[in-house]
Amino acid sequence: MRWQGQRQSDNLEDRRGSRISKPVAGGGIGLLLLALVGMYFGIDPGTVMEIGGALQGQGQPGQVTQSGPVQESGLEKQQREFVAVVLADTEDNWNRIFQASGKRYEEPKLVLFRDSINSACGFAQSAMGPFYCPADHKVYIDLAFYDDLKSKLNSPGDFAQAYVIAHEVGHHVQNLLGISGQVQALRQRLSKEEYNQYSVRLELQADCFAGVWAHNADRVKNLVEPGDIEEALNAASQIGDDRLQKNQRGYVTPETFTHGTSAQRVRWFKQGYASGNPDQCNTFDVRQP
Repeated sequence: MRWQGQRQSDNLEDRRGSRISKPVAGGGIGLLLLALVGMYFGIDPGTVMEIGGALQGQGQPGQVTQSGPVQESGLEKQQREFVAVVLADTEDNWNRIFQASGKRYEEPKLVLFRDSINSACGFAQSAMGPFYCPADHKVYIDLAFYDDLKSKLNSPGDFAQAYVIAHEVGHHVQNLLGISGQVQALRQRLSKEEYNQYSVRLELQADCFAGVWAHNADRVKNLVEPGDIEEALNAASQIGDDRLQKNQRGYVTPETFTHGTSAQRVRWFKQGYASGNPDQCNTFDVRQP
């Protein structure tokens, strides 16, 4: 990805100098921890995207036990700058897309943290992976996740890393458009298995929105290099529910899928990338996503 020398976002919130103590158990924290499991580990998260508002305020938050200047390695500095460039490009493109449809895009904040963090959706640990919190309109990521993306999820490459950010920003777009709220409203009326089907469609749409960003990043700034899209498609394939469940326990249970199969995630990213048009990402208007 041709990212060096590009604009870096001002919407980066660096909290890596803070240390958060583990919260006191009780009051719903167990549920909240499950809800914040990142999209990359194939465990049903109850999806913080869809339920963030409902979980806000449950349990005792962790306490900041240390706060000081951020100490970062050369690699971490490069990763921070890369994340800031990707975030800036999502801002440029979604601002342009929203403006073309007569809407105003509200840029999200992206919070960098280490180990654990307090968000408006509750306490989270880095092992849960990157997540978007609709209650504060912020994306959260521990840069150490990129090591896991490469070594544990077999998804190397900077564009695979960019796809992670673009997917979470896709959830922010859904939140602004009211899509996530509409899905959340179904939660009380459907069985868990039925609701999971809507969760899958929500996640696949975020993948499609990531593809829309990739299309525009290539068309407008020529950021995409040969092999980049393949990196994103590989990452999408590696984190399908079917592949993750098969790798973790040797079998799959489709009724528990919350993010979609590998084939579905690849297909919808490709749909967004081919069209560059978010209107082509309506995963809710097809019989089989």
